[in-house]
Amino acid sequence: MATQQDSLFRSSDMSLTQLYMANEIGREVVSALGELGIMDFRDLNSETTAFQRTFTQEIRRLDNVERQLRYFKAQMDKADVSMRSMYEFGDRLAAPSASAIDELVDRSQTLEQRIQSLNDSYETLKKREMELTEWRWVLREAGGFFDRARGQTDEIRRSIDQDHDDDDDAPLLADMEQAGNGDASGERSFSVMNIGFVAGVIPRERMAAFERILWRTLRGNLYMNQSEIEEPIINPENNEEMHKSVFVIFAHGKEIINKIRKISESLGADIYNVDENSELRRDQMHEVNTRLQDLANVLSNTKRTLDAELTMIGRSLAAWMIIVSKEKAVYQTLNRFSYDQQRKTLIAEAWCPTNSLALVKSTLQDVNDRAGLSVPTIVNTIKTSKTPPTYNKTNRFTLGFQTIIDAYGTAKYTEVNPGLPTIVTFPFLFAVMFGDLGHGFIMTAAACAMIYWEKPLLRSKQDELFSMAFFGRYIMLMMGIFSMYTGLIYCDAFSKELAIFPSMWEVPDFKANETVTMIRKEGYTYPFGMDWRWHDTDNDLLFSNSYKMKLSILLGWAHMTYSLCLSYINARHFKTPIDIWGNFLPGMIFFQSIFGYLVFTIIYKWSIDWYAIGANPPGLLNMLIYMFLQPGTVEEELYSGQAVVQVILLLAAVCCVPIMLFLKPFYLRWENNRARAMGYSAVGESQRVSALDDDDDEHHGMNGGRQSFASEDGAAIITQDIHSEEHEEFEFSEVMIHQVIHTIEFCLNCVSHTASYLRLWALSLAHQQLSIVLWSMTLANAFGFTGIAGSFVIFGFFVVWFFLTVAVLVVMEGTSAMLHSLRLHWVEAMSKHFLGDGVPFEPFSFETMLEEEMADLK
Repeated sequence: MATQQDSLFRSSDMSLTQLYMANEIGREVVSALGELGIMDFRDLNSETTAFQRTFTQEIRRLDNVERQLRYFKAQMDKADVSMRSMYEFGDRLAAPSASAIDELVDRSQTLEQRIQSLNDSYETLKKREMELTEWRWVLREAGGFFDRARGQTDEIRRSIDQDHDDDDDAPLLADMEQAGNGDASGERSFSVMNIGFVAGVIPRERMAAFERILWRTLRGNLYMNQSEIEEPIINPENNEEMHKSVFVIFAHGKEIINKIRKISESLGADIYNVDENSELRRDQMHEVNTRLQDLANVLSNTKRTLDAELTMIGRSLAAWMIIVSKEKAVYQTLNRFSYDQQRKTLIAEAWCPTNSLALVKSTLQDVNDRAGLSVPTIVNTIKTSKTPPTYNKTNRFTLGFQTIIDAYGTAKYTEVNPGLPTIVTFPFLFAVMFGDLGHGFIMTAAACAMIYWEKPLLRSKQDELFSMAFFGRYIMLMMGIFSMYTGLIYCDAFSKELAIFPSMWEVPDFKANETVTMIRKEGYTYPFGMDWRWHDTDNDLLFSNSYKMKLSILLGWAHMTYSLCLSYINARHFKTPIDIWGNFLPGMIFFQSIFGYLVFTIIYKWSIDWYAIGANPPGLLNMLIYMFLQPGTVEEELYSGQAVVQVILLLAAVCCVPIMLFLKPFYLRWENNRARAMGYSAVGESQRVSALDDDDDEHHGMNGGRQSFASEDGAAIITQDIHSEEHEEFEFSEVMIHQVIHTIEFCLNCVSHTASYLRLWALSLAHQQLSIVLWSMTLANAFGFTGIAGSFVIFGFFVVWFFLTVAVLVVMEGTSAMLHSLRLHWVEAMSKHFLGDGVPFEPFSFETMLEEEMADLK
């Protein structure tokens, strides 16, 4: 039997396959299948922990290499070294060889050691440079402190000899005496006065706390000078700028000096050696400058060497990441396979599109030929009742629309895919709310630009908002085209009329400030859309409101009717006639008896020239209300025999409710009782052919048995049945409750969902009025200016108008209309037919994996 051609109407036919491959070529087979990206492998070792699987050691080794590559990338970002784009590699999807992997592992280990060594040396040198820079600032600032200190010896003596006895500070003093540990390198004493000092550098934000702690701990027995360092100090650990201050503290006695040193170190201060003698201090300054100059040369050479190494790594880093990611994914997939110890064979199970089985077979044959093995890789196709995953084949155009559906839920296997009609209905309902020729043109132009520069934009770094718009560029294109179409129907372009055809209304002669009633031309009707004469009239809003409100009801009815018809197609496909007679048919009669009848009355009312026959058009809203409140009573007759028709439709709708409530549950109970009477159990036994079954066992009666075996050019296909039908025990109460909920929801939703389509009218009105307001507040005022100044004013107002048009009317209003259109599809339409209990098809694909890798590297 020929396989069905893949289409977007239904998911592709899937086959559950078993692969038997030699252990020697398992890696090559998985790599080749990863290039195809059409095999969804099942985990045959689900009860085995990750540490007990076969290829755990290989994955650990690749994890280490992956860590090393991330380390290289972090160092390159830190050094501002660019990486060669992976798009520049010609054959970036080529499978890596085993020798290339081993070579990469050894090379990455060597490079990591070298980069770490260079980086550690560079950071050590930078830290030493920071210390010498701070020491130079201390020497520079301390010189002024000492000069002022010599002229104020008496003041220092009085300051440090004052006795501030405060018993409350004793505990704090005891604590601070024990804080920190240091050396005496930062102190020098004035031999004559027995005064010592501590000089150093402390972060500027800690200076105030440092002064308070010293004052309270030492009870004021100190003299302190401090000044801010003008230039920021670069921290070599994180490359952040730090603002610091230099301090010199004079005090009497070694114990107090030790306390000051400990307090300084506990607050993160760095203490430096400063000589009180100006000549010696000058020698220190010269020594520091010399060491800084030598250090700068060494730093420059180290930096150049490090950048050269990182630049060399950057030329191949993207390719290495691809190779490691692919190799790791291969071994992770191999860990899903079972291993037959006796026959040295790897056994895998995977879902595959039926139409792609021939491609899988030829690919495995190529792998066997390259490996030179005489043992074929066998593809065992299994017939099973297990529900396959859902796979809808898409392209660049249909991907965005299918993503909209998949975001709500995955369709059941082979049920009607809502993604196909969504290609038309989603942009059209959006355009009903966004109808404007000018705004639609802007959206279309933006979408065309993204499509034209698709490849360079794919390779560029994108923010989150733009990436969403770029992903939906084809959706935006369709929305823009449909918006231009509805804009022509509404005769709107940036809120101004489009006089494409002659108007069907004539303006009679009138006097100034006089209300004019236009006269219709006899025998002429405006050929397309709304007449442009309705713009700027007093009753424009009244007319367009009535027109768009009724149009919303018509579109909602059409959208929900065809969605309800899809449930019939699903029931036919899944061979469940009870869903047709118990759900679809009574549901359709109920819906059409009420809202289909409302649509008929709208169209019938439009088709009658009420003023020509001298009658007032009846109100349809009151008609619908009294149809339920007072059946058989019609206050304003729309057509003859209306009362009888409405009573019949109402009775038909009422009769459909008990049918929806009871027909399906009682039929299923009758069917279950009949099956029991014939001797069938309500609970089926689940049986499965294991991939580990012995090939020598010829008795497969319980599992259906093998049906055929064919071998061509070293490859084989075995077809086998697995009767793994799984039945759930029938519970009438559960079925009844489910059906009651379904009936109540359907009947109530027919009302609420129809009313929900009025958002088409509301948002269309809001968009039109907002566009009119924006025009009147900007360009309409600018046209009142004349001359050269007027030209500048018009240009300025045009810039403001265009910016607000794009930002507010196109972006914000467009996003709002898109979300409302999305809701109409998810809730109002898809609830009529969508089952949504499918499992997504997630194939092992290098291409998908690399797309995610590229997104992370951007």
